[in-house]
Amino acid sequence: MISPERSPSQSPRSPAAAVAGAPFLSISVTDPVKMGTGVQAYISYRVITKTNLPEFEGPEKIVIRRYSDFEWLHDRLAERYKGIFIPPLPEKNAVEKFRFSKEFIELRRQALDLFVNRIASHPELKQSEVLRVFLQADEEKMDRARSYETGIFKKPADFLQMFKDVQSKVSDVVLGKEKPVEECTPEYEKLKNYIFELENHLAEAQKQAYRLVKRHRELGQSLAEFGKAIKLLGACEGDVLEKVFSEVGSKSEMLSIKLQREADNLLFNFEEPLKDYVRAVQSIKATMMDRANAFRQHFDLDQERKYKELNLEKLKFMNPEKYAEAESEFRGAS
Repeated sequence: MISPERSPSQSPRSPAAAVAGAPFLSISVTDPVKMGTGVQAYISYRVITKTNLPEFEGPEKIVIRRYSDFEWLHDRLAERYKGIFIPPLPEKNAVEKFRFSKEFIELRRQALDLFVNRIASHPELKQSEVLRVFLQADEEKMDRARSYETGIFKKPADFLQMFKDVQSKVSDVVLGKEKPVEECTPEYEKLKNYIFELENHLAEAQKQAYRLVKRHRELGQSLAEFGKAIKLLGACEGDVLEKVFSEVGSKSEMLSIKLQREADNLLFNFEEPLKDYVRAVQSIKATMMDRANAFRQHFDLDQERKYKELNLEKLKFMNPEKYAEAESEFRGAS
């Protein structure tokens, strides 16, 4: 049974909730539909945007998107907004036999709705051109944007970055430089330890919530099977026993239905929120990794500057004629 109560589509940023004239951006992910067959099958979603922001094309726009489009939005924002916490996406992979179940589709729809509305509520991310493309572009423009940013146009840059990384590592070995992993300040260390500890506790809580939901489902299924069996047994007996067994069977089936409903409520209102918190902490860790990478890059540049200054100082005494030219080039580069 799918519980509709927790749908994040009921956004407080909706036009009805907004003060007259106040800027708003309301996004709803609705109407999941299975497209294609076999291994090519996927779920498409209707994304409805309502806004009065002038940078958008109009007050309302409806587009069709699939999971990979949401993934594209997430990855482009992560690339362009380093240091900003990017809301997490629901998991990409799922067991094949459950991938198109009503329960899984609804859970994913809710998670995708929550994802885009978190972006829309962020003061910087909601102004992103990437978000506007995602919310407004037709299929042709969307495909063109995805192929441009994730296809062949991006590969040379990736290869060049990989070459630079290898070159940097070789240089470190040759020059004997020791690179710190990340900045070590008391405040940062305290925050990092808290995040790692929080992730462990949330993951454990989510695991136990999963077990609780599973046990409710299994107990409900067992009661349903028991109720059916006890009714069949009663049918083989006399009138008195048949009536008693039938009542016991009916009560067991009623309890089974209640347990299945309870399992659904636990899934939507307990396990899934915990799972979302785990994903959020993992996104925070990714932002912290961006910070560590920026610190390492700053350290590398600083080391390179010191190395060049040292060479420049040597050149001043060994080859004064080239010193002026080298100094001018160094000052210009810095």
